[in-house]
Order: sequence, then C-alpha cells, then structure tokens
Amino acid sequence: MNSDSDSYSTNQLDSHSNSRENNAHEPLRVHVERVVRQYFATLGDEMPTDLYELILKEIERPLLSVVLEQTRGNQTKCAQILGLNRGTLRKKLKAYDLM
Repeated sequence: MNSDSDSYSTNQLDSHSNSRENNAHEPLRVHVERVVRQYFATLGDEMPTDLYELILKEIERPLLSVVLEQTRGNQTKCAQILGLNRGTLRKKLKAYDLM
C-alpha cells in the first residue's frame, strides 16, 4: 500500500471513530428511534406483531445485565439504580437467567 491509501484508511477510521463518539452523546431516545426505523426498514412490507413486548424484552435483558455488572452483582444497588423493588429485580433476573 502506498502512503496515500494509508492516509485514506486512517482518515476513514478517524471519521468512523468521531461519528461513534458524536452518536454516544445523543439521547437514548434517538438511538431507540434509529433502531426501530431500521427494524421496519428490514421488514419491508411485512407487519410485526407484539412489537411493544419484543422491544421491551430486547432492552430489558441487556439493561439488567449491564447495571448488575456495574454494581458488581449487588442486587440492592442495582434495584436502586433501576428504581425497582429488590423483589421485582430478582424476579426479572430469574426470568432472564441472570442469577
């Protein structure tokens, strides 16, 4: 590879990195809207069913997992961060096989 293509690759990576950093500062609702639009675009003319439940399940498991990880498995702290009763948290953790 010559130096021109090296600089192009580096600039392309820098541009990608910068766009990811800019996206990280967007509100969560912007990311959710983008994903839901992509989902519909992927479906084409097909109509989904139970979309609300599907999205909740897709969001809830990683949310619980990450917050549990951040609290080093401390369910009391996890429940406080999420604004859930500890019993409700435990029920959800069991449902997702996270405990």
